[in-house]
Amino acid sequence: MPEIKLPLAELANVIRSKNAGPLCVTLDLFFPNFECFQRAAQSDALQVSSIASLYGLLSPQVKRFDLPEIFAIKLSMQRSVCAGHPGDGDLYGAQQHAPLLSLRV
Repeated sequence: MPEIKLPLAELANVIRSKNAGPLCVTLDLFFPNFECFQRAAQSDALQVSSIASLYGLLSPQVKRFDLPEIFAIKLSMQRSVCAGHPGDGDLYGAQQHAPLLSLRV
């Protein structure tokens, strides 16, 4: 029987985004235990290619860092425009995690 997929928002303790310099945004996912971390880390939804597609980027524009010792996954992505540029809709990058909330893992 296949495992039932859960919304990422139910699996993670913290889902946040923030600037990682003027040209990058980082997405931080923290989990309550190793089992939740491992489930998310193995999910197709959180692979680099899936995240790139979700944000309209190419796979090389997304970097993923697994941090099992602290039950976390960090994703760093190139911004489409420099932070603070007139076309930038989120100066601090604090709203960029929203597309992750409905992912099922």
